[in-house]
Amino acid sequence: MITYWQQDEGKFIKIKEQDLDSSKRTWIDARVVTRDDVETLQSEYNIDPEHILDILDPDEQSRLEDGDDYLLTILRLPIYEPSSDPQYSTCPLGIILKNNFIITICWTDCEVLRDFTTGRMKGITLQDFPAFIMRILSRADLSYLRYLKEINRRSTAIQNEMQLSIDNNEILQLLSLEKSLVYFTTSLKANQLLLEKYRKTKLIKLDLDDIDWLDDVEVDNRQAIEMADTYRSVLIGVMDAFDSVINNNLNMYMKRLSILNILMMVPTFITSYFGMNVDLPFVKYGRWAGWIISGICLCSIVVTQFILVIYERRYPRTQQKQSQKIVNIKRKERKNAKRMKSIEAALSD
Repeated sequence: MITYWQQDEGKFIKIKEQDLDSSKRTWIDARVVTRDDVETLQSEYNIDPEHILDILDPDEQSRLEDGDDYLLTILRLPIYEPSSDPQYSTCPLGIILKNNFIITICWTDCEVLRDFTTGRMKGITLQDFPAFIMRILSRADLSYLRYLKEINRRSTAIQNEMQLSIDNNEILQLLSLEKSLVYFTTSLKANQLLLEKYRKTKLIKLDLDDIDWLDDVEVDNRQAIEMADTYRSVLIGVMDAFDSVINNNLNMYMKRLSILNILMMVPTFITSYFGMNVDLPFVKYGRWAGWIISGICLCSIVVTQFILVIYERRYPRTQQKQSQKIVNIKRKERKNAKRMKSIEAALSD
């Protein structure tokens, strides 16, 4: 869907295409683009079809490119879709500067653009297109930071639940959050390269105010990259810790089953020895013979259990190694948690 926006006394006003004032600068907002929208952009604004396909590609990376008679910018924006997996992801946004038009193209809807159209952003003007792009990048970084904090809170809540009981659903949720952090890190680094190109390129002219905005955006973008890397490292450490806990619990259960198998093997050997080819002992005792054999089997179980306990106390190396491994994992987790708290404190300041 394509919507047209112009400003009147600093406020964005939605206008129909036939009512546009050609003397004013216009923002053409194309979101959730359809085939008809693509044909409109190609026919009325002479946009290269290859560029439109690049913008509509969900995996397209950030870049700055000079078209025939327009300037193309592609950047990555964060999106939140509760029904998808992962819920937090990124999407490309194409920004085209052509004459008195600034055209934004996105294959889905996102909160950053909604903030502009609903009036949440103050001091936005269409008279300075570079400043408009800088404000989009700045709002994108703030959305990245907010989504990263939400991911961290969700991860902490899932970890608290997993300390009580570990379910497959909780593990899948952590994997989904880790995937989101990977997408965020990749997109933020691509945007950082775009910001560096904005500073060096001659395709677009930036005044002093635009350069100041660019500096602020770079600082926020670096903070978002550090937070994404930190949260991802913490999440990977948590996943490794829970994986070790699961493996340790599995080893304990297998150990108990092995001990039970050994204990039952001894009386099985005794009773199977007196089979068809060997005379049954204690026949002369009559009905007491079964009780005597059962007592012998029970004594063999007790003796075997006693031998296993002595062996475990004398050679506890395996258990010590597992305990040391768990201690190292918890120590690494505490270290990552302290680093995360220091970064959050720096951001709050």
